[in-house]
Amino acid sequence: MHGHVCAPKATGVTIEVGELKKLVEEGKINYIGLSEANASTIRRAHVVHPITAVRLEWSLCTRDAEEEIIPTCRELGIGIVAYSPLGRRFFSSGPKLIENMSEGFRKNYQALTSFQTSHCLVEYIFHSPTEDSFRSIQNKIIIKMAKIEKMKLGSQGLEVSRQGLGCMGMSAFYGPPKPESDMIDLIHHAIDTGITFLDTSDVYGPLTNEILLGKALKDIRNKVELATKFGVHFGDGKRSIRGDPAFVRAACEASLKRLQVDCIDLYYQHRVDTGVPIEVTIGEMKKLVEEGRIKYIGLSEASASTIRRAHAVHPITAVQLEWSLWTRDVEEEIVPVCRELGIGIVAYSPLGRGFLSSGAKLVENLSEGDIRKHLLPRFQPENLEHNELLFDLVNEIALKKGCTPSQLALAWIHHQGNDVCPIPGTTKIENLNQNIGALSVKLSPEEMAELERLASEDAVKGERTGMVSETWKESDTPELSSWKSE
Repeated sequence: MHGHVCAPKATGVTIEVGELKKLVEEGKINYIGLSEANASTIRRAHVVHPITAVRLEWSLCTRDAEEEIIPTCRELGIGIVAYSPLGRRFFSSGPKLIENMSEGFRKNYQALTSFQTSHCLVEYIFHSPTEDSFRSIQNKIIIKMAKIEKMKLGSQGLEVSRQGLGCMGMSAFYGPPKPESDMIDLIHHAIDTGITFLDTSDVYGPLTNEILLGKALKDIRNKVELATKFGVHFGDGKRSIRGDPAFVRAACEASLKRLQVDCIDLYYQHRVDTGVPIEVTIGEMKKLVEEGRIKYIGLSEASASTIRRAHAVHPITAVQLEWSLWTRDVEEEIVPVCRELGIGIVAYSPLGRGFLSSGAKLVENLSEGDIRKHLLPRFQPENLEHNELLFDLVNEIALKKGCTPSQLALAWIHHQGNDVCPIPGTTKIENLNQNIGALSVKLSPEEMAELERLASEDAVKGERTGMVSETWKESDTPELSSWKSE
């Protein structure tokens, strides 16, 4: 016989298990189990007498036990007994189950949260093509169950969605601009699902991405946290980086007009002007804050020294940096400095510019105008075969987790800390939904360690930007004493 304590009270579990232990000693029962017990209760009970099994509800639509209860059981060597693995038979026949119940049973079943949301799940499960794999079905449920919460970015009061949306690819760099109406629909869908942190720049297009967002956000400006950037200048057929006060102010005024807004929530210096002391650039941005043109100040691709100097002039709310399983050079200096100063971290290209979504197959479908095809070293033939090995390993773990490789890569970023907000970009609603699903993927410390072991420095071959763009490694600026204002 197996003795169970059903939904034990935390205060009395040691007493209850103590009584069960006596029954074991008297030969009345063989083993002791718990049902619907939290992690703390399981640990306390296990100290009194070894717990053989924990009984819990676990199915495709009930997965809350995965975060704490199951890891605790596995750590202590306790068996897991999953009840209602068919979602109280919902996965047997779907909504027909409720239709065929008596009135009394129907009311009881519909009182359960899982069945109140059943029609949302039915859309994905029972209307899916019959050839859908188990991972595909599970992934669709993960997406529907994902909750997009708000997070504090930095220490100055800015709150954003836990995951953002990078808008660059809608207008530039990754092939020709996408149809405006489709991109507006995508932006509206993102906002409706809870993705409210939108990232653009005046260089995307150039200019056209900001214009697109201005149109998309008309009448719904108050629903989003809007970030844009300045610093890359095109003039006389040449590209340059500018951070002088006159340019900072002119760029901001132009972005406000294109975005059709009175104030920008988060304004980044996109790339650091190494000819202008950072104190001068931030000093002008500070004036824009005081004038109500912008709310918060950010930096992108800035070195640790530059971040410190900028922060001394005015609090920096966020630093945007490339961070993913195949780009981890920021972990040694940049991330620690941000955390020391209370600066939020915005991770761009968290999917390795799309590589961690589909691997080398991505390159086969790139258009001639896509910078990845000819300009980014990691996507070139001499590096691609080596880099595919990392994708294969990530994909293998994703298969075991029942998620996609892109969701696993995003989940890894989310697990870096509550001060990190990834902003994956996409031009397809399907991919956006899949990215949202990453918020429901839980990774154990062991899984995190395994991913980081696989994503070591030698796992990726090729520079991340080549000659396309400046990075934080070349972003130190002259001392303030060298500056002579015009």
